[in-house]
Amino acid sequence: MNPANFPKLLSSQIAFDIARTMLDGFDKHYRLFRTTCQEAKRHFEHASWKAAQIAARERISFYDKRVQECVQLLEDEYDQPELNDEVWREVKLHYIGLLIDHKQPELAETFFNSVCCNILNRAYFHNDFIFVRPAVSTEYIETEPTLPTYRVYYPTKDGLTSTLKHIVTHFQLQRRFADIDRDVHFVETRLNQLFDSENPEPNHQIQVLASLFYRNKGAYIVGKGINGGREYPFVVPILHNRNGELILDTVLFDTEQLTILFSFTRAYFQVDMEVPSAYVQFLRSLMPKKPRSEIYTILGLQKQGKTLFYRDYLQHLKHSSDNFAIAPGIRGLVMVVFALPSFPYVFKVIKDYFPPPKETTRAQIKEKYLLVKNHDRVGRMADTLEYSDVAFPRARISEALLTELKQVAGSLIEEENQQVIIKHLYIERRMVPLNIWLMNAEKAGEEDLIEHGITEYGNAIKELVAANIFPGDMLYKNFGVTRHGRVVFYDYDEIEALTDCNFRTIPQPRNEEEEMSAEPWYSIGKNDVFPEQFGTFLLGNPLVKKYFMKHHADLLTSAFWQKRKQRILDGVVEDVFPYPQSIRFSH
Repeated sequence: MNPANFPKLLSSQIAFDIARTMLDGFDKHYRLFRTTCQEAKRHFEHASWKAAQIAARERISFYDKRVQECVQLLEDEYDQPELNDEVWREVKLHYIGLLIDHKQPELAETFFNSVCCNILNRAYFHNDFIFVRPAVSTEYIETEPTLPTYRVYYPTKDGLTSTLKHIVTHFQLQRRFADIDRDVHFVETRLNQLFDSENPEPNHQIQVLASLFYRNKGAYIVGKGINGGREYPFVVPILHNRNGELILDTVLFDTEQLTILFSFTRAYFQVDMEVPSAYVQFLRSLMPKKPRSEIYTILGLQKQGKTLFYRDYLQHLKHSSDNFAIAPGIRGLVMVVFALPSFPYVFKVIKDYFPPPKETTRAQIKEKYLLVKNHDRVGRMADTLEYSDVAFPRARISEALLTELKQVAGSLIEEENQQVIIKHLYIERRMVPLNIWLMNAEKAGEEDLIEHGITEYGNAIKELVAANIFPGDMLYKNFGVTRHGRVVFYDYDEIEALTDCNFRTIPQPRNEEEEMSAEPWYSIGKNDVFPEQFGTFLLGNPLVKKYFMKHHADLLTSAFWQKRKQRILDGVVEDVFPYPQSIRFSH
């Protein structure tokens, strides 16, 4: 749009009022978002784990609620004929003007898009009407002096002790530390190895983000040491011990450990940020390979993450030439799964109908995926991005894929102007299906990889159980292996709350006729689960069975499941550590 036309265009009071209403809607959203993040500190201090879980879950719905509120306001206030193309163009220009000096302009632009996309036809989803590209820079946004993005500390000649103690106490946690001097010594010992503090260069400093990162039962100090031209990222988890006192639990500084902590498989952290783009920039300096879209999602700004992911996807599509094709692996009964080989994600479309033994509906499957979105994924469930009306270039879709989509999901497929429109789909990070991982390991004679895969599989299930999740379909094909070798669950159509399941032991037959019967002689309720039957489907391979029985034989007993279920019903919130037990300090 030509800037010379701005004075002529910016003449509609309606357009300005709409822009102001939309920005007010966003500001309300972010104010409530920050309030929840600030309350996370109180939940942590008081060990109010249930309240923290509820607050984290409710925060996820804030965005959509505020968007719908804003849409309703506009639809109630204005008649459709008033909102012609010229008005909408001017709305966008007024909105850009209102974002000057705004602290969260990129989030406000995305909010604008969400409101517009609820009102406008898909034909208007281009740069004249919405923010296809960002219009306002997030560089060098000033923060309030009372809450800088990060604080800078300069270690003294006496070492890191006083500096580290100052860093920890600066967060003013209203709960007693068990032994802060002891824990600071532990942290100092680790960081001295990392920072090479015995050879300080002129630019020797520590930068620490001003807000703690809260998730589950932990609070995390996030920072980096700088020594000359070298930077050393680190994270220090703060936990409650068994006596309810605070401890510094370990130091994470290995790149893989940091990547797993800030993984696409975890629920969103609660972080109080005035300028979120500055937090994203700081975190990218710690993890330069992690895309900005994932970092925004990590920070609980999942809509912004989704927006940036889609922009990255469109950019990749523009600069690649390979075709979308059916994803390798066993075909699912519920989803059509396809991929672009050069892009590390898969696309999942719910089928129109499901062959036996599946008994479900599209609405029920969408509910399962919504459950996962709102649940704590504890590092063992893949984040899923949900999109509507996604256009794919017809020339890039293989004939086999298009044929299958039309055959099994025809109600969701339209062709228009050399594009294939999919009305609803999910996008997930691509992983190696565990069944393929195990098969390849056996072919290669890598027995240690089989043991690793099965150990991780059992660990994944046990951590899901701790979060009140029963996978339902526990076949290996429904789990994937990440590039860090972690096993993650990704097929959610049979997922259930653990507390909704009834775990039973198969009754002993009362006579020979019952023992020889091909059908169960005992009653089976809808939610009954018989763990001893899992082995029939999971342990056909002798090597797999060997390591399953070595590490996770308890998964085949109803006692294991019943005990875990009872702990949840008793209100126990389990510890799930996003790092190895072996690196924890010995308190």
